[in-house]
Amino acid sequence: MLSLHKVHHIAIICSNYAVSKQFYTEVLGLTIIREVYRRERDSYKLDLALQGHYIIELFSFPSPPPRPSRPEALGLRHLAFATNDVAAAAETLRQKNVAVEPVRVDEFTGKKFTFFTDPDGLPLELYEA
Repeated sequence: MLSLHKVHHIAIICSNYAVSKQFYTEVLGLTIIREVYRRERDSYKLDLALQGHYIIELFSFPSPPPRPSRPEALGLRHLAFATNDVAAAAETLRQKNVAVEPVRVDEFTGKKFTFFTDPDGLPLELYEA
């Protein structure tokens, strides 16, 4: 049997490194573990943590091709972050000029959730813990 423990990290390729770095660190509050510039690839790699746990690799590459993400495109659908208070977290994002959809309730779990996007349109979710 395959013995998996947890999701190790999520890799995201961004179109504007400075904008995405600011979004993930200053807006979402992730902390930088390390930042590396790879000259041979003209690429940055930023390792980010949430609550001390390594979670996201943010990459920049010259001229990455666009990837469809909506509506319901094939592939990764969204990245969800757990929070104790979805409405408060959504309001904090709005105060930082991030557009957030209205809070809804999951019909199966009864938990609140909402969606917003990163600077490249990657769908992100806030989900009630």
